[in-house]
Amino acid sequence: METYGGRRNQAERDAITVEIGYALCSALFAAAVLFGAVAGPALLFELPGTVEELLLRIGLTIAPVVFVARVISVLVRFRQQGPQPSQPGRTNPDS
Repeated sequence: METYGGRRNQAERDAITVEIGYALCSALFAAAVLFGAVAGPALLFELPGTVEELLLRIGLTIAPVVFVARVISVLVRFRQQGPQPSQPGRTNPDS
């Protein structure tokens, strides 16, 4: 992705597509786990009305925030990485 504003080759487009898919799937998983951890007790057990309502509202508020934060963090980290080496595993041009 060295070419700013230029055309990308197929490998770079594929890498971006895979990274976006990974970002969305991992964000969905993280948000679901967090929602389950926070709102799960309210859904599984009989709790007082206000506690149940509070846990559900907190879960419904925090889950989208975690989703967006995860997507952004994965995509920013991907953007900051340099280009992939042409020969994986080789660190020295003389090797």
